[in-house]
Amino acid sequence: QLPLVESGGGLVQPGGSLRLSCAASGLTVDRYAIGWFRQVPGKEREGVSCISSSGGSTYYADSVKGRFTISRDNAKNTVYLQMNSLNVEDVAVYYCAARYRLSGCGLMESQYNYWGQGTQVTVSS
Repeated sequence: QLPLVESGGGLVQPGGSLRLSCAASGLTVDRYAIGWFRQVPGKEREGVSCISSSGGSTYYADSVKGRFTISRDNAKNTVYLQMNSLNVEDVAVYYCAARYRLSGCGLMESQYNYWGQGTQVTVSS
């Protein structure tokens, strides 16, 4: 069983919103830095956002600043990515990833060692 399971992807019109969830099992999200990444076929995986284990630090890629918000619900052991004002450039498979007590958090794929299976986000009219 994967320790991280993403959900919430789907089809949305340009300008619409989606909220992705990253549910953890076997690990406690408040002890891990959690990152969101996305990938389109033929391109490298791109870091989108992350939240530190303390929750005190969050980071966003320039391409999503002001539109995406990362948050965490410790009681549900789940991390969310609220995505607003979606456009066609946001189409990708979105993955969440975890790293135990990573200092702060980062948007580099190599910083994380637990990954989910991904959820597809499609933006189309």
